[in-house]
Amino acid sequence: MLILAFETSAKAASVALMDDTKLLGEVYQNTGLTHSQTLLRMAQDLMESCGYTPKQIEAVAVAAGPGSFTGVRIGVAAAKGFAWGAELPCCGVSTLEAMARNMGVQEGFVLPVMDARREQVYTALFEAQDGTLARITEDRAISLRQLEEELKKLTKPIFLVGDGSVLCYNMLKETVCGLICPPEHRMHQRAAGVALAGLEMLAEGKSCDAGALTPNYLRLSQAERERLERQQKA
Repeated sequence: MLILAFETSAKAASVALMDDTKLLGEVYQNTGLTHSQTLLRMAQDLMESCGYTPKQIEAVAVAAGPGSFTGVRIGVAAAKGFAWGAELPCCGVSTLEAMARNMGVQEGFVLPVMDARREQVYTALFEAQDGTLARITEDRAISLRQLEEELKKLTKPIFLVGDGSVLCYNMLKETVCGLICPPEHRMHQRAAGVALAGLEMLAEGKSCDAGALTPNYLRLSQAERERLERQQKA
C-alpha cells in the first residue's frame, strides 16, 4: 500500500512516502518557516521526485497529537484535505507512538517525551522485544516528578526520544538508571514513523475516516485554560 504521511507536531515538518514498509522517500525541514508555508510543497516535491502522482496514493497518515496546537492543526487539516477529495483512508496516529516506532529499538523501553511546558511532558511508555513494539501506558501529560517515580521501577534500558529528551535526561539521570539520550539526528519526530503507525492501523482494521479525524491535544490550550479560570472566578 502506498501511504503518504505528514508530521507537523513540533518545530520541524516532514513528509514521508512509503510502499508498505519500504520507505521510498522522506523530506524533513527544520528552518523555522511555518508549516502552512512548507508542508504541501514538500509533499508535492516528494511525490514528484519519487515518480508518483497524488492519484496513486492509497492512504494518508498524520501525527494527530499531542504536540504544538497550531502545528497539529495544520498537519491534520492538510491530511484531511488530501484524503477527503480522493476518498482515501486517513489515519490519525499518536505522535508519541510514531516517535517510538521511528527509534527502531530492538530491546528495552522506549520513552517519547515532548516538552509540554508548565513543568510537564507529553509522554507514553513502550516496550520493544525482538523489534516488536508494545504500548505500556496511554498518551498523557504528566509532571517530570511523577514520571521519575514510574521510571525508577524499570530495570531495562530506557531509550528517550523527542524534543523533551535532553530536559528529561538532565533532570532524571541521577535517580533513574538506564536512561539513554538519543543523538540530535534521532531525537525529533519524523514522518516515516507516522507512516508505519498508520500502516499498522490499516492492517488492524481500525477506523481511518478523514471526516471523523480530530486532533488529540491531551490538554486544553492556554487560551481555553485562561477562559475557564475567568469563568471560575466570576
